[in-house]
Amino acid sequence: MRRRRPLMRAAVIGGGAYAVGHHSATKSANQAQQDDEQNARIDDLEQQQAPAQQAPAPPAAAPAAGPSLLDQLNQLDALHQQGALTDNEFTAAKAKLLGS
Repeated sequence: MRRRRPLMRAAVIGGGAYAVGHHSATKSANQAQQDDEQNARIDDLEQQQAPAQQAPAPPAAAPAAGPSLLDQLNQLDALHQQGALTDNEFTAAKAKLLGS
């Protein structure tokens, strides 16, 4: 019986050390998993907010649906060449278009 006692004592000490180590490892693994899940949730929230923060600026207002300035100047020139506009009328209309 004497021999059994030291072996039993070693088994109890070894078993206790194993249990403490196993508990510590399990606790660390659970904490790491919770940290990973929390980081994933934070990343998801940041990605959802990023488009709202970096929303593209609305496109610049398009010019009026009417003819472009170049088209209007070409029409004035054509009318002037046909004789429908005098030199003074052509110059006045051109100045009005160019905003001078």
